[in-house]
Amino acid sequence: MTTKCWLLAGVVLGGLGIDPAGAETLESVLATAYNSNPTLIASRAQLRATDEAVPQALANWRPTVTVTGDVGRGTYYNNGNGSFPWTQTRDPRDYSLVLSQPLFRGGRTVAATEQAEATVLATRAQLEGTEQSVLLSAATAFFNVVRDEAVVKLNINNEQVLRRQLDATRERFRVGEITRTDVSQAEARLAQAVADRVNAEGNLQVSRAGFIDVVGRAPESPQPPAAAAEVPALFDEVKATTLAKNPNIVSADWVARAAKDGIDLVFGELLPTVAVTGTVGRTIEQSLIHSDTSTTQAMLTVSVPIYEAGISYSRVRAQKQTWAQRLIQADQARRDALQTASQAWETLAAARARVKSYTSQIGANELALAGVEEEAKVGSRTVLDTLNAEQELFVSRVNLVAARHDEMVAAFQVKSALGQMTAQALALPVEIYDPRQHYDDVRHQWIGTGVDKVPGYQE
Repeated sequence: MTTKCWLLAGVVLGGLGIDPAGAETLESVLATAYNSNPTLIASRAQLRATDEAVPQALANWRPTVTVTGDVGRGTYYNNGNGSFPWTQTRDPRDYSLVLSQPLFRGGRTVAATEQAEATVLATRAQLEGTEQSVLLSAATAFFNVVRDEAVVKLNINNEQVLRRQLDATRERFRVGEITRTDVSQAEARLAQAVADRVNAEGNLQVSRAGFIDVVGRAPESPQPPAAAAEVPALFDEVKATTLAKNPNIVSADWVARAAKDGIDLVFGELLPTVAVTGTVGRTIEQSLIHSDTSTTQAMLTVSVPIYEAGISYSRVRAQKQTWAQRLIQADQARRDALQTASQAWETLAAARARVKSYTSQIGANELALAGVEEEAKVGSRTVLDTLNAEQELFVSRVNLVAARHDEMVAAFQVKSALGQMTAQALALPVEIYDPRQHYDDVRHQWIGTGVDKVPGYQE
């Protein structure tokens, strides 16, 4: 938008009583949504849960240690075929410590680890997409409130103008300057203005409810930024950046990579496994004869699958089809992202053109209204002519407010397609959530069940 357009729009809003002093900014609203939106916080928790798949896969490299113990008591009776019956009491006890170390699992540990890491990266991209969606929704809700507050004020102002017009018309009718028809026309316009104002107030309440849903609190005199967000000047640049950085595309590519690793994971079921098992045990039996036996042994176990009814072969084939499916879905994600970017780009261009046109229209309508009012004073214009001129100016002002709203929202939609609708890219005054911190904390964690305090979690 040109500087002239923005100055004119500012004059319009300023004349409606919208004071920038003390009003909250878009930046503060986005920061609040980033820190408190439940959908975004839940997505972070989902990513942290996904991080745990990596240490779970790495656990297959590690040994397992098991301690078992049996303690019992038994009484055995033998009637001796009626000649020499006897009774024996036994107190068996058995303890063992078993350590098992896998050496080779058919490549499944490596494949599972790579699949888990790819899934983590896909989920990180999904989290970025959720962050963009939440911030875009917050920005849209912000501009919806700005638009609807301005429209309400325009409607109130229009109603007041028409009410004064009706009073003047009735006075002129009383002195015989105009007819009853002119009064009826003024009354009809005022009734329409009242209906429009009530409808605008209802739309404002709907927008406020949407704002509360995303941001978590009611808006407090939101003040729009001085200009729409900056976007690339050429669509070719938008297209290239979208294909490289759109989080939906990035996520789909990593999901496909995880599916490919799944092929090696399932195929490992057809390969041999090797493990070392060490056992230390002791068996004690207290009866007529005391027995105390200790055992220490180490065993190398090799297992070679020969035929498993074709189940593993079928699972390999199914996983290959899944990989093909994920590749196709990644291609669709590229198409969807480009379509979204193109739509936002064209919407932005159309909104900018509308802003310029409505700005020119307002200037022309203001001059026309002034001329009609002067001509009406000398009787060359009717009351209806004045009402029509006032209505045209009112409609052009409402249209300018709507066009400014559409331009602001479309600019952020373009940034979202570019992958730039994030707290870091927007330089919001918040502590940026780092998904790598939790991943690094748990990747090589061998023991422990504790987690950091997070919203929604209770011990």
